[in-house]
Amino acid sequence: MIWLGIDTSNTPLSVAITKNGQTLVEIVQNVKLTHSVTAMPVIEELLAKVNMKPNDIDAIAVSEGPGSYTGIRIGVTIAKTLAWTLNKPLVGVSSLKVIASNANLFNGLVCSLFDARRQNVYAGVYRGIHMEPVIEDHHCTIVDLLTNLKELKEPVLFVGQDVTIFEEVIKEHLGEKALFAPKTLQLPRATKLIELAAEKPFQSMDEVQAFVPKYHRLAQAEAEWMKEQKKE
Repeated sequence: MIWLGIDTSNTPLSVAITKNGQTLVEIVQNVKLTHSVTAMPVIEELLAKVNMKPNDIDAIAVSEGPGSYTGIRIGVTIAKTLAWTLNKPLVGVSSLKVIASNANLFNGLVCSLFDARRQNVYAGVYRGIHMEPVIEDHHCTIVDLLTNLKELKEPVLFVGQDVTIFEEVIKEHLGEKALFAPKTLQLPRATKLIELAAEKPFQSMDEVQAFVPKYHRLAQAEAEWMKEQKKE
């Protein structure tokens, strides 16, 4: 089975093509380029490298959020368009889970997080080879997250590019229980995305059409608009 995986949920871009569980080609780039400009050309480039056409793809995996609102929308839009046009299955996977799966061999809890500004984070906590959720993906303050983790009384490996922003406060709350993944594990990999997607059931084409990102928080503009509506 041939999979195309697309992750544009944050600054890094990762795209991969796998066949029967083996990676044919993968790209991970961590530069500030606009995904709306770069993502499709990268997909086309990788297809050309393996001498495939879009219709050769059997299924599509996409990071569904949380993360950058714009980034998530771009990836989901591309994935939905391809899936709908080619009549192929589409499977969404948590972008936090994709990052966490880089450390799925860790014997303990794995916490992936993204900076949500103002001392807030998007975070998920997982365990084991299949990254079973211990604390579901959510939006909260960093202090609330660390308070919940401290109550679990287990070693926690933190993964993600934004972990360094909160490293000191993490150490203050968790002490020796806090561990930090090496930089080589901090970027999303579309091959990991595909592995996780392959464990999930396929959606119907109606569900593909209705597929939406999982932001876990309203965008600032949307939140302010709703606040104004309530005043009227």
